[in-house]
Amino acid sequence: EADKANAVAAAQLAQAKEDLASETEKSQCLQKIIKEATFKPRKIMILFGPPGAGKGTQGPKIEELLNIPQLSTGDMLRAAVGAKTAIGLKASALMKAGKLVGDDVVVGIIKDRIQEADCKNGFILDGFPRTKEQAEMLDQLLKSKGEQVSRIVALEVPDSILDERICGRWIHKSSGRSYHVKFHPPKSMKLADGKPSKESMLDDVTGEPLMQRPDDTSEALVKRLGEYYGKTVPILDHYAPVVKKVDANQKASKVWNAILGAL
Repeated sequence: EADKANAVAAAQLAQAKEDLASETEKSQCLQKIIKEATFKPRKIMILFGPPGAGKGTQGPKIEELLNIPQLSTGDMLRAAVGAKTAIGLKASALMKAGKLVGDDVVVGIIKDRIQEADCKNGFILDGFPRTKEQAEMLDQLLKSKGEQVSRIVALEVPDSILDERICGRWIHKSSGRSYHVKFHPPKSMKLADGKPSKESMLDDVTGEPLMQRPDDTSEALVKRLGEYYGKTVPILDHYAPVVKKVDANQKASKVWNAILGAL
């Protein structure tokens, strides 16, 4: 019986190694094809997914592969305000007055940013559009340049898995280092009644206390998912012909290969 069990285990290990080699070869082949491709007009991408789907992990990898920048609306807004561009000054005045920065201002900031040299081959939009109305404004901006959104990658993960991913996150505030009670716990973590004790959640490097973001709770996640599905998902219908959906609830290597296939 022991020999039989060992034989089964050995066969499973061999199959796992074969699958890994196959995934690695597939990944290398796809990356080579994508890197050698010339995108004309520019590659204009949007990465979608609910909180916890893995956009923060996959976005930089796509950015490096395609050699195009990932543009966050928050970063662009801060840069425009700091540079005191015309549209940046307008945004600054609105914020100082305690008013929301309107969609027209955000689109104006995007218009300026995508004319910079690092966007010559394309760009990835992060955090915009969030509504169908914003999507239509983006379409008009791109149309004026003879362009359009060329690919949307939508990461999909079941809500129950998102709750586990989000609510288990702890961060070291000053460095940004991230931990997870299940997938990447700090060395100091100790359980009390089956849950990690707050006092034991310490940064591996500095020994300083870790914290949880206020919105990394089940209650906050329900609200965030409601907003995502209610406002953002209809954008996928708007862009249906260029949308590729990716199952992000699988091994990291398989998620990446699925993204490569979508690109």
